[in-house]
Amino acid sequence: MSVVLQVSDTHFGTERPVAMAALQALCAQLRPDLLLATGDITQRARHDEFARARAFFDSLGVPAQRVLPGNHDIPLFDLVARAFRPHARYLQAFGPALEGEFSNDALLVLTLNTTRRYRHSRGEVSAAQIEAVAQRVAAAAPGQLRLVAVHQPVAVTLAADRGHLLRGHEAAVRRWAEAGVDAVLGGHIHLPYVLPLRQRWPALPRPVWAVQGGTALSHRLRGGLSNSVNVIRAQRSAVVERWDLDEAAGQFRCVASTVIR
Repeated sequence: MSVVLQVSDTHFGTERPVAMAALQALCAQLRPDLLLATGDITQRARHDEFARARAFFDSLGVPAQRVLPGNHDIPLFDLVARAFRPHARYLQAFGPALEGEFSNDALLVLTLNTTRRYRHSRGEVSAAQIEAVAQRVAAAAPGQLRLVAVHQPVAVTLAADRGHLLRGHEAAVRRWAEAGVDAVLGGHIHLPYVLPLRQRWPALPRPVWAVQGGTALSHRLRGGLSNSVNVIRAQRSAVVERWDLDEAAGQFRCVASTVIR
């Protein structure tokens, strides 16, 4: 079995020590194969925030990391850096690339940079990115769980969040479904949920799921929810577990489980 730990919207600069300690304990318990961070690693893309994020992620002792940038990971107030070197600080901490891949016998995980310097928060997936993912997924090994990670969501549960949808999401979901993607993972809106995308697009040629991460470590919580992370277990079947922080116990606890394959 392979285990992926998805953390999102850590917003280093606003991190909570109780959540950090609980996540270290959870990693020691689960021993995941991959740490997948789906964006907004920092609060203001400062050097010290990226340094703290990298040090903490390394402290978890997970054999592999795939960390993708979010809109908070490009400078907001430094307009020169935003215009000409928007990802320089991210690359210094997590370089050398903005996108990546993780593959083993059970898993194929592709991470896409959907953050654009010319958009404040709403991201975008290009036609070239959509096709490159489709081609790679179509070439995946038989039996691999095929996951694509972006920052902004491809499906939302609240009307108020429609403005945060990833630009190009419908074309991406349709093409990726044709290629064989099982789930699209995201963050950005600080709400954890797992949705079957055939509810949105009944004509999809296969089941595809939206897996959204909540607020992993930050005090920037939403909707009365606690900090949360997702755990994805892949073998012949695949399950997404949501783990919420129990503050009184100082531990993450599994509160929901969804079979996605």
